[in-house]
Amino acid sequence: MSYFASEKRYDGMKYNRCGKSGLMLPAVSLGLWHNFGTNDDFETMRQMCFTAYNAGITHFDLANNYGPLPGSAEENFGKILKEDLGIYRDELIISTKAGYGMWPGPYGDWGSRKYLIASLDQSLKRMGLEYVDIFYHHRMDPNTPLEETMGALDQIVKSGKALYVGISNYDGKTMKKAAKILSDLKTPFIINQNKYNIFDRTIENNGLKKNAPAEGKGIITFSPLAQGLLTDRYLNGIPEDSRIGKNTPFLRKEALTESIISKINGLNKIAESRGQTLAQMALSWILKDNDITSVLIGASRPSQITDCVKCIEKTSFTADELKKIDELSK
Repeated sequence: MSYFASEKRYDGMKYNRCGKSGLMLPAVSLGLWHNFGTNDDFETMRQMCFTAYNAGITHFDLANNYGPLPGSAEENFGKILKEDLGIYRDELIISTKAGYGMWPGPYGDWGSRKYLIASLDQSLKRMGLEYVDIFYHHRMDPNTPLEETMGALDQIVKSGKALYVGISNYDGKTMKKAAKILSDLKTPFIINQNKYNIFDRTIENNGLKKNAPAEGKGIITFSPLAQGLLTDRYLNGIPEDSRIGKNTPFLRKEALTESIISKINGLNKIAESRGQTLAQMALSWILKDNDITSVLIGASRPSQITDCVKCIEKTSFTADELKKIDELSK
């Protein structure tokens, strides 16, 4: 049966301007890093996309290597677009990236013009699209001149294959250099994608969180729940179906120390006092100020998306709450 979006899909979501650009992004976006791969259930993928869009999540974020297998998340999302969501294409923000290893040999990794342009061509074919709304370089490349990488992003926009460009996993200093190059080229660089959560404050320390707004660029954050640590999943042990229980490379048992468990329980008490789950509070904390445009969530089932979206209802924190959270994050 064909999918028809809820007529009330825009009523409850908050939309933020992405830096000084004209683009508005939902406060909560859906990332397809996990659970959209070759071995995942396709019907669950469909329902998660439907649930997200019905809740006002217009932004779906991918990368060439998301899976596993690499490319399979784009293929699965492309099928969902073709069969269901495609009729709403002009209401969707679809992003993808290249920068990590995707195919063998010297032309399938890092940040050369050869790799970025070829990779986006492949991504467009997998998703059945003529263009993406945002195309990112996925990580800094220490060996390719920044001018070449940014020049490739410029060429991609001017070829009509992306409307805007972004960079991911860049520090503040390199972001400023990239912004200068792209500004001179008149390329619409509007967004940075970086890891950020209560436990990981890297962008506060490397200048990205300060420099991006100063340059008029947005920030979208991934891993807001620290791969599941900032949820109630591990308050009473390790569930078999959790990422630690499955011993995935993204979260291992060694990460769940007694100290971390104590911190999680302390954070959970703060969340309870606010009338939130720990996950909702962790997301609200990221959205507490105007520096962050959107927070990327992942999900393994539709109900998680519904729960996470509630974070936008309580993004204000008292000074005492913020102090306690900071103390527990150390």
